[in-house]
Amino acid sequence: MFTLAVINQKGGVGKTTTVANLGQALAAAGCDVCLLDLDPQSHLTLHFGLEPGSTPTSIYHVLTGQASLDATCRQVGPRLWLVPSEIDLAAAEVELAATVGREQILRDSLREKPLPGKLLLIDCPPSLGLLTLNALAAADELLIPLQPHFLALHGLGKLLETVRLVQRRINPVLRAAGVILCMYETGTRLAAEVVADLETFFDAAREKDCPWNQLRIFRSVIRRNIKLAECPSHGKTIFQYDATSRGAADYGALAREFVQCYPRLFDAPRAPARYNVATAPRIVPRWPRRPARRYNPAQAPPIVPARAHATSP
Repeated sequence: MFTLAVINQKGGVGKTTTVANLGQALAAAGCDVCLLDLDPQSHLTLHFGLEPGSTPTSIYHVLTGQASLDATCRQVGPRLWLVPSEIDLAAAEVELAATVGREQILRDSLREKPLPGKLLLIDCPPSLGLLTLNALAAADELLIPLQPHFLALHGLGKLLETVRLVQRRINPVLRAAGVILCMYETGTRLAAEVVADLETFFDAAREKDCPWNQLRIFRSVIRRNIKLAECPSHGKTIFQYDATSRGAADYGALAREFVQCYPRLFDAPRAPARYNVATAPRIVPRWPRRPARRYNPAQAPPIVPARAHATSP
């Protein structure tokens, strides 16, 4: 299973919205997707119409050793599963303070009991605490939702330094894969300036030995749309709530770009069958045709010349 952690220590930048709607779009595109709610606020759980604490087990019970991941997973749609969260997860950091290797509990749980699907999207809390470190230790790559504002850009440096530290000490394969621009306002100069600064920063890191030297900025931006804020209250994704909205169009475009970046995660389309004359069905005409008669000179009627016109004496 390929694991992507959707992370940003700043709150309100679109992490949960991206995990829910991108996961739904990728499932519709042919990938078996599992979503993991690692935020004590349980907003991803609410997004799919599940009340936090209503399920027998949650990710809290997994981290504290009371349940396994496969027993906690719930199917919420075609090719889509969810590991729910609850408010008790906020106390997990205190309860696990004396546990050896507490940063790797989630990774060990994934190895013991793999989740269904090919792709795991982890919705991280807005902090750099123990829960986020568990996500970084278990992830293969990171996606960073980012609002194109100065303050959001200012906190990106701290996040990247944390990623570098985790890569060196806990998870050597970890790398930052991409930045998703959320709540993008196309009519403002600030958004364009922030994007230009991001491109300059990441282009300068191409030749450096760091986890973000291959990071890409997704060209499909998520514009600010009120429908994206309304759909969680109905327990639906944007595609179920209003498939004609700009939010659905933006996440659909992001999913198509994602498919181009990770084609191995999706079912390969079947190649069309090649035409084989030997195995092709016989073409039978609707009405039987009479066999064509071949010309036979012996049976042909004689050719009689026309009678000459009589001439007067």
